[in-house]
Amino acid sequence: MKSPTFSLTNYLIRHLQAILFSLGQLWRQPLATLMTIIVIGIALVLPAGLYVLLQNMNNISDQWDDASQITLFLEKDLSETQAENLSSKLQNWPEIKQTDYQNADRSLIEFRQLSGLGNLLDSLPDNPLPAIIIVYPADENLRPDAIGSLLARLEDLPEVEQAQLDMEWLQRLRSINKTIQRGISILAILLSLSVLLVIGNTIRLAILNRQSEIQVMKLVGATNRFIRRPFLYTGFWYGTLGGVFAWLTLVLTMGLLTGPIRELAGHYGSDFSLEWFAGYMFVTLPMIGASLGASGAWLAVSRHLHTIEPD
Repeated sequence: MKSPTFSLTNYLIRHLQAILFSLGQLWRQPLATLMTIIVIGIALVLPAGLYVLLQNMNNISDQWDDASQITLFLEKDLSETQAENLSSKLQNWPEIKQTDYQNADRSLIEFRQLSGLGNLLDSLPDNPLPAIIIVYPADENLRPDAIGSLLARLEDLPEVEQAQLDMEWLQRLRSINKTIQRGISILAILLSLSVLLVIGNTIRLAILNRQSEIQVMKLVGATNRFIRRPFLYTGFWYGTLGGVFAWLTLVLTMGLLTGPIRELAGHYGSDFSLEWFAGYMFVTLPMIGASLGASGAWLAVSRHLHTIEPD
């Protein structure tokens, strides 16, 4: 009777032999292997690249203030005293935490500094900008219906010409990000299925090419598990190498985008730099590829191996 230690050692040796044998099979067909790896890599890098870009977009939006600020543009004929009284009155509303009154002259100075249109503004007969009141809601995370109700009440005030929700564009951006995230998930699922089909078809062709060898192995008593093992490791290698190729492609692509994105951010006075998630992707992409490769090989072997029997 064999000892458990010897059996475990023998089991590991058989797996090591299957690993090296399957890798040798790929090495003997370098062109076909490379083409399959590239196809798998492209299928993996597309959702991975979109995921990285989406995470960078989310990081940008998270850096901005989440508070929904409402800007009230006051009527031009409103006196400064009336505007200050309105600002004080609004602070007593339970829905409002704070207000910041800014007269027309201050608005003009601020616009001059930000726009760089000083010469054009000097040629105007009078100040075209109105006084404004910036309203900060008491709850910074108001629901859309609640902030919409507050916005409508403020716009109905006779002293207010227009009320504008300053962070509305950010809320729209985040809604777009959620839609894109859902689309990336769907794309990842579809491309994962394509990887399964590519590897499954590749393993199917390998099984058919070795049909005579498999029949001989079954004649001498080889089990389906023994015969299946090298094909599973072949799928594993295809997926793993495809994941590595996807990672290299992603790193190269992000490297090409880093310079232009940093230059674009510099024009807006930002020090933003593209985050690559290189370490995370270096682990994730080969693992996903290996899982898909082994799964595709298992499906192909399970379907076709039992149909091959010795005559």
